[in-house]
Amino acid sequence: MNDCNGSHPALAGAEAFIRANTALIAPPHVPEIVLHLADEVHELWLKTEEELAELGLPPPFWAFAWAGGQGLARYVLDNPGIVHGRRTLDFACGSGLVGIAAAKAGAGPVVAADLDPFCRAAVSLNATANAVSLEFLLDDLIDSDHGWDVVLAGDVFYDRPLALRLIPWFEKLAERGATVLVGDPGRHYLPKQRLEEIAVYQVPVTRVLEDAEVKRTTVWRFA
Repeated sequence: MNDCNGSHPALAGAEAFIRANTALIAPPHVPEIVLHLADEVHELWLKTEEELAELGLPPPFWAFAWAGGQGLARYVLDNPGIVHGRRTLDFACGSGLVGIAAAKAGAGPVVAADLDPFCRAAVSLNATANAVSLEFLLDDLIDSDHGWDVVLAGDVFYDRPLALRLIPWFEKLAERGATVLVGDPGRHYLPKQRLEEIAVYQVPVTRVLEDAEVKRTTVWRFA
């Protein structure tokens, strides 16, 4: 694992790209946090996944504050006892929003993990902007267990194959005593029958990302 706030030779080009294509913006549901996000004035907002693929870039999920992540981050900030002093994983971290919220709430250490190499740079820049320290892991952690006390996952049940891998992993972590929380804006593959609802938010989003300007977002706990 690498400290996001330390030097890393692969960061420079990605960080320059992120700075050029984003602005520091406070997500509407978590105004205590600022992130490098794409907005209407940036070309990145308008590029399709196909255009980005032609440039050799993965879809920039790290450049947007998704409703599931905003809801989960809000819950963590409002309920710091959930993470305070506990080893915490922000799984499929994207921008690092949820991990940053956990760090602000006193979690420690916090690991942010994703498969997109650009997320390393995004998390590094965003952690610095919020004066917190995160570790970043570029890895598929499904089926692994590094002894986390808390596992946080914002908006991960949008894809059936992924959901089928996540459900038994999250259940196994919960069974051995980890707190596993999911922020979800109503994705089709969310296994509600295995979950306990603990909070509901109305999260402002953009129609470019979603089918509405406000998404009902629920925080769930694997029971």
